[in-house]
Amino acid sequence: MTSNSHVFARRLRVFDSTLRDGEQAPGNAMNPEQKLELALAIEATGVDTIEAGFPSSSPSDFEATKLIAQALTTAKVATLNRAVRADIQLAAEAGGIDHQIQIMATGSDVHLEHKRGITRAEGLKEIVDSVRFARELGFTDITLGIEDASRGSDDLLRPMIEAGVAEGARTVALADTTGCLIPSEFGAQVTRVRSWIHDDIILSIHCHQDLGLSLANALAGIDAGADEVQSTLAGIGERAGNTPLEELAAVLLYKAEQLGVTSRLRTEKLYDAYLILSRIIGLPTPRNKAVFGENSFATQAGIHQAGMLRNPVTYEYVEPHRFGRERGILIGRHSGRNVIRNTLDQMGLGVESELLDAIYDTYIASREDGTCIELGELRHIITERLGHATASAAPSDLAVTAP
Repeated sequence: MTSNSHVFARRLRVFDSTLRDGEQAPGNAMNPEQKLELALAIEATGVDTIEAGFPSSSPSDFEATKLIAQALTTAKVATLNRAVRADIQLAAEAGGIDHQIQIMATGSDVHLEHKRGITRAEGLKEIVDSVRFARELGFTDITLGIEDASRGSDDLLRPMIEAGVAEGARTVALADTTGCLIPSEFGAQVTRVRSWIHDDIILSIHCHQDLGLSLANALAGIDAGADEVQSTLAGIGERAGNTPLEELAAVLLYKAEQLGVTSRLRTEKLYDAYLILSRIIGLPTPRNKAVFGENSFATQAGIHQAGMLRNPVTYEYVEPHRFGRERGILIGRHSGRNVIRNTLDQMGLGVESELLDAIYDTYIASREDGTCIELGELRHIITERLGHATASAAPSDLAVTAP
């Protein structure tokens, strides 16, 4: 990804696949009502398109698609379908012909031979037939989604893309299905594909996390001319997952000028959607996850806290309030006495060094399990030791609890 600034910012579309790719991964199953609840929360984040499911895969996905298609008002509904007429017909019945129908093409010789057992010519024929059938049913928003495109050769991909577009596909979605590419490789592929299609055809990208590069690849794709990124909340999805929506949103918020793109994402709504997702599928929150992690906006290290107590910008580039989060200043054995004293001063509680040492030794240094004290808990301890009935609160930008 280059760092050149773009003169004209272009609009980047954001496509959410939490309810389809995310939901189909082990442990992430949702019923139609749960999908609807989450879809509405995701819509509030400002994404352009929400993939409701794979209608032909199960009655549950069919029903979820119907519910979501009837409920969404600002986001487009999408479905995923095989390149067969029966799938397309079911998608029309579930979501109506106004939704975005994605037709999945087989994009590599590996998949043609070992998964499908068909020839290139047969794969091309089913693309032409299925896209044509979707158009005959009345669909106008048709996506040719190319599975395993990242392992497909140009002489395989170009004919199928050109055939799909000729039949009426208005979006081409390239999938790095196995997460096998590095950013320079993926960016180069996006550049080549962009040169094969007209500017009025949307180029979408779908990246997986198998090498931990889904976001990096997505950014390389944006820089190479992709118009849309497919992502999921918390990056859930097959195997290691997909491009995390919240991480993409953070980059778009802080690096929009460098990328030369804009989006309509409302970052302050993301955490609410994540909490719903976590509740529905029982998703544990890692300590070290960007944006959504327990420690994303929390610190106990004294060297960091000393700066943050003066001005949070010293160690805080991503701002918690922009993502519906709160800052956590936690007191632990790595905090040090000076930070505790500074914290107490911020709270309007001055104590003698002897009492400070006693508090540190009794309540902090003795915690062999490494647990921390929140500011509110520390204030309670101090007021009890000093016999104070009340104490002034810390400044509003620091008086926070742990995430």
